[in-house]
Amino acid sequence: MTWLLQLARRIAPTLVALVMALLITGVFILIIGENPLAALGALFDFGDSATAQANSIGVWINRATPLFLSGLAVSIGFRMGLFNIGVEGQYRVATVIAAGVGAAIVLPAPLHILVIVLVAMAAGAAYAAIPAVLKTTRGVSEVISTIMLNSIAIGLAAWFVRSPFADPDLGAGETAATRPIDESGHFPGLNDLFGTLGLEEPRRPVHGFVVVAIVVGIVMAVVLSRSRFGFELRASGLNALAAAANGISSKAMVIKAMLLSGALAGLVGLPDLLGSAHRFQTDSFVAGYGFTGIAVALLGRNRPGGIALAALLFAFLDRAGPRLQSEGIPPAAVTIMQGIVVLSVLIVDEVARRRLRRREERRARAQDPATRSEESAAQPEVSS
Repeated sequence: MTWLLQLARRIAPTLVALVMALLITGVFILIIGENPLAALGALFDFGDSATAQANSIGVWINRATPLFLSGLAVSIGFRMGLFNIGVEGQYRVATVIAAGVGAAIVLPAPLHILVIVLVAMAAGAAYAAIPAVLKTTRGVSEVISTIMLNSIAIGLAAWFVRSPFADPDLGAGETAATRPIDESGHFPGLNDLFGTLGLEEPRRPVHGFVVVAIVVGIVMAVVLSRSRFGFELRASGLNALAAAANGISSKAMVIKAMLLSGALAGLVGLPDLLGSAHRFQTDSFVAGYGFTGIAVALLGRNRPGGIALAALLFAFLDRAGPRLQSEGIPPAAVTIMQGIVVLSVLIVDEVARRRLRRREERRARAQDPATRSEESAAQPEVSS
């Protein structure tokens, strides 16, 4: 019963925040003159036919996978007290380099995919090393440097796709893109799994990279909670001076945390690259995962399990976007709802944290003999 009570205490603030978010969003929908109940029905409408439902589930999976990886990458910095706002640029650079290298080599299928994954992680880590070095050597804020590097990444990716990795077979009027990756570098999809489970197969590819994301999440959960690195990361984030007194170098932890965060960021673009696109193309590249990953990490409280649930929630809302538009609700409603969810969770968590702190302070004062004697002495004597 004790663990059930603890679980309920952890889940209750999030559930309260979600209810608040739904109510606030309902008020917003009323203000724009639409029906909140129709919007709520559209959120949970996966389609009328079996094929439409399978397609909706596939879109949900495809959207949740990069959001989870992005949130995981951001959470590494948050645990250290670092704000890696550069996941957006890191996964853009990593994706274009992985696409170019993957198209330039031909290897057996498992090895080919492994090389592409390692190249993407190395490229993301290398790009994240720039703000890490600037912070540890020059004291440059990682917030400023990573935001600036996001803008540089756009131009850098455009140069890669037009010069060293450009597809020579594309015509002058076609959109710049890298060479296509050979079939041995394609990650198997999950469409056949739907048929195995007796469901209709989606018409669009369902990225099998979700399996890799689950494995990465499990590994990171173990590393962050059971390893020396995870302990040093938490210790440095909670109190850098105390950690340094125990022989933990804050500068070394900044480098390690940013490199790991960048390596995970390098995986964000791979579900689309290896699952369906098989090349980097400027007009079809899906941007925005890095910035949304910040909200996902906050909502998931920087824990892999919570980040997975937050990614599923955000992907669920994104999936409902077209259906909401059919009900006359603008696409911005989804973004507003996501923002309200994060703000509600943060506000409810802060209120709960303050109440818990006041309760602990009262309990400590009640158990302190010196405090009790002072309170007794301060009370006026009552004459008989």
